[in-house]
Amino acid sequence: MPRNRTVSRIAVLGSPVQRGSAAGNSSTRSSALRRRLVLGTLIIGSLVLLTLSFRSTALDSTEGLAASALRPFEVAANRVARPFQDAAGWTKGLIHAKAKRDALQREVDELRRQVSAEQSAIHENDTLRNLLAYRDSARFPQDFHGVAARVLTNPATSFDQTVTVDAGSNQGVAPEDVVVTADGLVGQVTRVFSNISRVMLITDPDSAVRSADANNLAAIGIVEHGSGTSSVVLSRVTKDKKVNVGDTVITAGSPGQGQLPSLFPRNINVGRVTSVNASDTDLFKQIQVQPFVDFSSLESVLVLIPKASAHP
Repeated sequence: MPRNRTVSRIAVLGSPVQRGSAAGNSSTRSSALRRRLVLGTLIIGSLVLLTLSFRSTALDSTEGLAASALRPFEVAANRVARPFQDAAGWTKGLIHAKAKRDALQREVDELRRQVSAEQSAIHENDTLRNLLAYRDSARFPQDFHGVAARVLTNPATSFDQTVTVDAGSNQGVAPEDVVVTADGLVGQVTRVFSNISRVMLITDPDSAVRSADANNLAAIGIVEHGSGTSSVVLSRVTKDKKVNVGDTVITAGSPGQGQLPSLFPRNINVGRVTSVNASDTDLFKQIQVQPFVDFSSLESVLVLIPKASAHP
């Protein structure tokens, strides 16, 4: 009896295990089938909706409702994105504007350079025309011919009032030749090289030019360096000689019959009298003269070369 009872228990205990396994397999197959049915239904529904959307107006109202529902989100998204879009557009426009500005600035600089070069050429041409007109006029010293030269350097210091010109021995220039412009006397050549020369201005402390008052040729003195950098004085004029403010001072040339020849030809304009003073104790008048030539802006000059004796 005990043995039969044990067998019955084993049989009873084994029956539920087999039933549970069969039920589980059935449930899994059922869930997979349902998922496939749902997926197929969604795919078919999507195809139907797409077909209806393209071929009919049946869904217009639905699409309109969806668009209306999504409109606030679209507006909000646009408002959020607009500052970034504006910043990108502003940056792009700024870069383009800067590039265009730089191109225009280069064009303006080039045009200014061309205008400056043209104005300089016009001014230089006018200066040369004036020099040539003076050389061909009756005022030009008849015993000389003029060599045109361009001024290369300005005075270095107030104590060294000299300039350099681009004419030298190859052009017939020699030391002590007189240098002039259409306005008046400049100075004289002190050093000569092949194609350049050094010219001492009448404002140099070492310069001295025998000159006279054009309104009173008896008032003869020496034009020499004055108190200022560009000023000169007419010294050695006795107090009995009449000299007035505004009178023109000219070169006096050689004294007497030319026994002591002057380096400077006669009747070259030097400057205008600006002041005349005379004290009781002085033997000579104190005469200030403003040169006609602006030495700070010299550009072209004429070097006077004597016709009678050609330079070697």
